[in-house]
Amino acid sequence: MAADRLVNCQVVMMISGTLNASFRSMRTRCAFLALIAAIAGAADTHAGELNSQDLALLDRLTWGITASSAEHLRGVGSERWLAEQLHPAANATLPDAAKAQIEAMPDVHRFPFDIAVSFDQQAKSANQVADPDQKKAAQQVFQQAMNDRARQAAARTILRALYAPDQLRERMTWFWFNHFNVVQSKGNIRILVGDYVDRAIRPYALGKFRALLAATLRHPAMLRYLDNADNAVGHLNENYAREIMELHTMGVGSGYTQADVEALAKILTGLGIDLKPEDPKLKPELQSQLLREGAFEFNPARHDFSDKVFLGHPIKGRGLAEVDEALDIIVHHPATATHLSRQLATYFVSDNPPEALVQRMAQTFRTTDGDIAAVLGTMVHSPEFTASLKPGTKFKDPMHYVLSAVRLAYDDKVILNTAPIQGWLNRLGEGLFNHETPDGYAMTSPFWNGPGQMMVRFEIARQIGSGSAGLFKPDMPNAMEQPAYPLLQNALYFNGLRQALGPSTLAALDKAISPQDWNALFLSSPEFMH
Repeated sequence: MAADRLVNCQVVMMISGTLNASFRSMRTRCAFLALIAAIAGAADTHAGELNSQDLALLDRLTWGITASSAEHLRGVGSERWLAEQLHPAANATLPDAAKAQIEAMPDVHRFPFDIAVSFDQQAKSANQVADPDQKKAAQQVFQQAMNDRARQAAARTILRALYAPDQLRERMTWFWFNHFNVVQSKGNIRILVGDYVDRAIRPYALGKFRALLAATLRHPAMLRYLDNADNAVGHLNENYAREIMELHTMGVGSGYTQADVEALAKILTGLGIDLKPEDPKLKPELQSQLLREGAFEFNPARHDFSDKVFLGHPIKGRGLAEVDEALDIIVHHPATATHLSRQLATYFVSDNPPEALVQRMAQTFRTTDGDIAAVLGTMVHSPEFTASLKPGTKFKDPMHYVLSAVRLAYDDKVILNTAPIQGWLNRLGEGLFNHETPDGYAMTSPFWNGPGQMMVRFEIARQIGSGSAGLFKPDMPNAMEQPAYPLLQNALYFNGLRQALGPSTLAALDKAISPQDWNALFLSSPEFMH
């Protein structure tokens, strides 16, 4: 593995060379060693209480292990912890400091219709300014406001990922967003993507897949991204219909034909976005079929009412009910159960998940009517999943790597600025809401473990490990950075994490000359990359 090779020969030299020379004094080194000894001595009183497989389970199903989450797992046991994660309480809440940051964001409680209408009015006002310079300035303010909404949506996602107690739901929220990908740079999706995550993805992330698919289908972000807002009788746009079958449900090569794509595109005609305050003018016989829910609209005047044949099923042309019938057919198609199970197993178990596991998960999907938590339950209780918890088996993608590093470094101390994390994810090529094509980011290690990727990770490890990343400097003018010193050599390390380290990593850590140096080396180790 590229990460393994690089860490043994380059990390110590590179990171040590970039740390502040002040930490290399004999006095600092002595203090550092004394601190380690004190922590190790304290840790001995709890030695043996943590199980390495449970720790790997905790790290795999969350955005990263922390001392407090390990303590909770130890208190309740792995089976109860799994039950908590698969069926989280409805009232699971964030820490007050994270909640306050989210509540301070504009639009966090507004619906897409109100947000889009407000921005439409702002755009019109900017375009009506007569003076060219003032017009340009007004348009820049408008664009900046759009960009701010996208950054705030990313900040909300990061804060919830770092601190939500229902960690598996947050992992699944990212997984499903990536599965039903939209990109912020298209149209006005920047102002809609936060609502897409919060209202169309997260509430359904562990529920029935049929409900999740329907929620994404009705959200204006998806309708805009895959062009179904422009799909109308006589002006067929097949883009969304094709991706529903190719990416969202059945998968490539699962047996659907071009005729099925055309049939589904016709079924989806009339699903779109309407920001006008008044209803569209319709013939009297169509008026009862008009449906408006916020920015979502089914306009029967734009619908193809012809009869269709979809995946071998005749569908009577009758309006919006065709969509529900088509979704039922797709969700219950055997290929959908297999495709989604393979995607989940690839994300959580292996780049090449065992076929027997995929088929057992697919069987659970079929027998539970697409219950996502039940499918995950089959996965986590399988011998294949247990085997995958061995060290070095599953490589972290950039999102998992960065968040797990921050969680381990600071546990429940809430960061004050997510901008460094957003920047790191962009540098690592997995920026939030930035993947342009509908297939989402790759989930297998060859896309993320190359030498260039490793060098960026080492730099991020140095910034997090040294406490100089800017995570505790509020994103506002003249803000002062609050002191925060990550200490990774804690009881969790001595009681559990250390047992999974190989001789090369232990030897590298022994050469650390300061706590900051040690933190950076640990976060750069091949064991932490997995």
